Amino acid sequence: MSTTTTTADKIVRRRVAVEFLGKGMSTADVALVLGVSLSSVKRWKRAYRLGGAAALEPQPRPGPRAKLTSSQRERLRRLIVAGPRAAGFSTELWTCARVAELVRREFGVEYHPDHLGRILHDLGFSPQKPQRRAAERNEAAIERWRTHDWPRIKKRPGDGGQHSSFSTNPASACNR
Repeated sequence: MSTTTTTADKIVRRRVAVEFLGKGMSTADVALVLGVSLSSVKRWKRAYRLGGAAALEPQPRPGPRAKLTSSQRERLRRLIVAGPRAAGFSTELWTCARVAELVRREFGVEYHPDHLGRILHDLGFSPQKPQRRAAERNEAAIERWRTHDWPRIKKRPGDGGQHSSFSTNPASACNR
C-alpha cells in the first residue's frame, strides 16, 4: 500500500474490509490482504457492527477550544494594524512577545509568544524583518549619488589608466 493515502482511500479500505469480513474471511487474512494492522480491522468490524456503514466514515477530531473568540480575533487584528505605538509600546515594531502582552492586557488570555505565529498567520499577517536604515536617511541625496557621482568615479575598462604587465592566466606562467 502507498504511504500517503487520502481520506477517500481510507473509507474504501474500511468498506472493503467489512465486505471481506461479511464473506467469512478472518480478521487476520483481511489485515494481510489490505496491508493494515489486525487491530485496525477489529476496530472497523466493531464500529460497523455498532453503527453501520456510517461508523466507517472518518470522525472530526476537534482540537482544544480556541482561547479567543472570532470577534476578539478581529479586534486583535485591528489593534495590530493600528500599530505598536497605539497599543502603548515605545517603537513601531511588533514582536510575538509584544502581541502576547497585548492579548494578555486586552483580553486576559495567556499565550506563549512562540504560539502566536499561527494566530497571526490566520489573521493574515506574515513575519517581516525590518530593514536597518538610519532615521536621517536622505533618499534624494542617495539617488543623486547613484545616478550622478557613482558613474563619474567608477572605474571603466580601457579608461586610459596603466595596465598590468602580469597575466592572470596560469598557463602563461614564466617559471617553466
